[in-house]
Amino acid sequence: MITVEEARDLIAASLSPLDAETVAAARAFGRTLSAAITATRDQPPSDVSAMDGYAVRSQDLDGTPLEVRGESRAGTGHDAPLAPRQAVRVSTGARMPAGADQVVIQENVTIDGTSLHTADAANPWRHVRKAGSDYRAGEQLLEPGTILNPAKVSLAAAAGIGDIPVMRRPRVAILSTGDELVMPGETPGPDQIFNSGTPGLSALVFSVGGQPLSLGIAEDDPEDVREALASADGADLLVTIGGASVGDHDHLRRVFTEEGGTLIFEKVRVKPGKPAWFGKLGELPVLGLPGNPVSAMVTARLFLVPAMRTLLGQPSALALGFEQAVLGAPLEANGDRETYVRGVRDHQTGPVRALSKQDSAHLAALANATVLIRRLPDAPALDAGQTVEVLPL
Repeated sequence: MITVEEARDLIAASLSPLDAETVAAARAFGRTLSAAITATRDQPPSDVSAMDGYAVRSQDLDGTPLEVRGESRAGTGHDAPLAPRQAVRVSTGARMPAGADQVVIQENVTIDGTSLHTADAANPWRHVRKAGSDYRAGEQLLEPGTILNPAKVSLAAAAGIGDIPVMRRPRVAILSTGDELVMPGETPGPDQIFNSGTPGLSALVFSVGGQPLSLGIAEDDPEDVREALASADGADLLVTIGGASVGDHDHLRRVFTEEGGTLIFEKVRVKPGKPAWFGKLGELPVLGLPGNPVSAMVTARLFLVPAMRTLLGQPSALALGFEQAVLGAPLEANGDRETYVRGVRDHQTGPVRALSKQDSAHLAALANATVLIRRLPDAPALDAGQTVEVLPL
């Protein structure tokens, strides 16, 4: 058996980032940048008012009235330069007239005809946003591999990028196996259960930025498995659920080999998820996950997520995002496999405790969990108050 880290390294070494495409800024949320976003001009492009009020020359603020000469609005500036002892009405975001270096807010002025009275003292650049104060032309705003959240989409749009360069979404084919499975919404037989793996992994693929492709359920029949594997043509990654053990009816691995598949690793020193495997069927990477629902979801978090990040060209593709947390209750000693214990955290940075149910078939416990507590092989028992690594869910 190999370690979790070794398994992730082998998967990453077998994958390459996908090609790029462009999408409209309004549709770019959640996508991964394929190229840097660089500012095409200063922002703001000129000195602008930060408040509604009057643009003045600070040296003119000596208590005597100023003459109001026109208005500068957002989108329509005042082109004439400001002469001594003049003021121009400005709105928030409006271009400052040439020569003005201060804004007196409207609450601090009295207007008498065209005369402006204020007690404000000189304070150069008060309530003024200077040209380029946000960013300068040529400045790199976002680097390749950035995942676009709403603020980053807005930043790219503010830089004038209408069509944003992004990585293509990975097409992840998902194949469940087993006569015991029926799709949700169908009527199960007395010995059947609903297929929770395909919907669960589809949701995970969506959350990472991929495009899930359901291949349905392959029966425990070699020819049905063979046909299902062939239907993954066009996918960037195939994920199988079940059929990875050595039972009489587990045909997946045998058919994979018969079809020319190359096994890169089998069995990982992890709990849950020991039967996980990885290989390539021609150029198609294939990640095999255990059939138990919890084992499938945990190993998908450990191996599928970083694999997709590699395909998306994201930096630190192998980093899972572990955090430090304090135990709120004792934790028993661990066995000889790296173990991921389902747990809950009182709040985002509060103490964690393990849930009572840890069976790999108990999906409700995983749904109630907010973290996976990482336990290294042969880790000793821990008391409340000690520190552990957790993987947020």
